[in-house]
Amino acid sequence: MTRGKFIAFEGGEGAGKSTQARLLADALRERGLEVVVTREPGGTAGAEAIRALLLGTDGDGWHPRAEALLFAAARSDHVERLILPALERGAWVICDRFFDSSRAYQGGGGGLSDADLRDLHRIGSHGLLPELTLLVEVSPAVAAERLDLRDAGNADRIGGRDAAYHAKVAAAFARFAAEEPARFALIDGDGSAEAVHAAIMAALGSWLP
Repeated sequence: MTRGKFIAFEGGEGAGKSTQARLLADALRERGLEVVVTREPGGTAGAEAIRALLLGTDGDGWHPRAEALLFAAARSDHVERLILPALERGAWVICDRFFDSSRAYQGGGGGLSDADLRDLHRIGSHGLLPELTLLVEVSPAVAAERLDLRDAGNADRIGGRDAAYHAKVAAAFARFAAEEPARFALIDGDGSAEAVHAAIMAALGSWLP
């Protein structure tokens, strides 16, 4: 059996990743493919429990190292129980965030070294990376407008961090894409959902059956 494809959506807050993941899944299913849509942190019962710990706003939160360990634990369960089995049976997996978010948020934003984060990922998740990472980039003004509509002032613990933190995250994502152009596709996310979806389908190009 042919192994499936693994595609991740990455980007900052308000980029529209979840919407675009659903639209891409619908388009692939119309082509007769089995598609699994999932998210990080989450995707399995254990990982969703860790998500609640990470993103809930009660208490004092986590030190960046503890935060990175929790993300790595959630990802390990996600990879073992959902992502790898789906790929092995030939399904396409579309994930709303994956390891590059840890690199951008706990690394770029939190100050942890990329080498340490890669070690955690190697130990916990076999170093698995998507074949294609769609980096959806939006301007700060568009992101703020979307977040106001989505969160109504009730952002989660990470999304609610200050603008300086999120600027570091955005810079980290841009750096990753520049360093690995074969794995990343840059998508302008400022337009309508339909326009962004069209750009994503164009970026997939020869990948599409």
